[in-house]
Amino acid sequence: MSSRTVEYIRYTIPADGAQEFISAYERAAGPLSASPQCVDYELRRCEEEPESFILRITWTSTGDHMETFRASEQFRAFFTEIRPYVKDITEMRHYAPTGVSGQGGAVPSLYEWAGGEKVFASLTDAFYRRVVEDDLLGDLFKDLPAEHAGHVALWVAEVFGGPKTYSEQLGGHEHMALKHIGKHITEAQRRRWVNLMQDAADEAGLPKDAEFRSAFLAYIEWGTRMALYYSNDVSDEDCQPVQPMPSWGWGVPGGPYQP
Repeated sequence: MSSRTVEYIRYTIPADGAQEFISAYERAAGPLSASPQCVDYELRRCEEEPESFILRITWTSTGDHMETFRASEQFRAFFTEIRPYVKDITEMRHYAPTGVSGQGGAVPSLYEWAGGEKVFASLTDAFYRRVVEDDLLGDLFKDLPAEHAGHVALWVAEVFGGPKTYSEQLGGHEHMALKHIGKHITEAQRRRWVNLMQDAADEAGLPKDAEFRSAFLAYIEWGTRMALYYSNDVSDEDCQPVQPMPSWGWGVPGGPYQP
């Protein structure tokens, strides 16, 4: 993942040839999409200078692009379509990530969309009321300390873009991972956990729009599978203390709402 590179190709295309150029890239998109070395791509046209176009392609690595893709059948099919426009290229370079990235305020975090701190506290309260009485999970959770539900609320809130309270006060990922060591959670228990958490989400009034609930469920699936792993396959000595906190986003094109 860390070796991914972004290639930018800039074109200057005369106005009377712009539509043919776009059509050529619509055809070239087929072999590009089929390439195992291509992660994603996008062609954009400048609003201020309509003759200027920029193609962005994310590759699995620069070597994968220059050595593997360039030697492939997909490249030959791709290049057949865009060959007439090579003369119009003004830049063609690879760019490596710097670590500076983020999301602007136009898109709310899952935490904000859900309703903030009180909603996540209600979620975990509703969940743990269910879980201690459940025939599959009751024994697993019967000796929970009183503060456990509140700690889980802080964890989920931070994962979904809320305050970093869990990391700052409780120790972040390592603290959560260690809580599962030796618990020997079963797949049946994991699935029941997922179902009860969805019931708790309904009771707590979490948003029911498809975009939010699909992101919410995706995290619950991921998180419970990680808990399964830590509870069965990892010892205290093997637990890696430097793992970052998960950071969950929408994960769907178009964002959480209609602007």
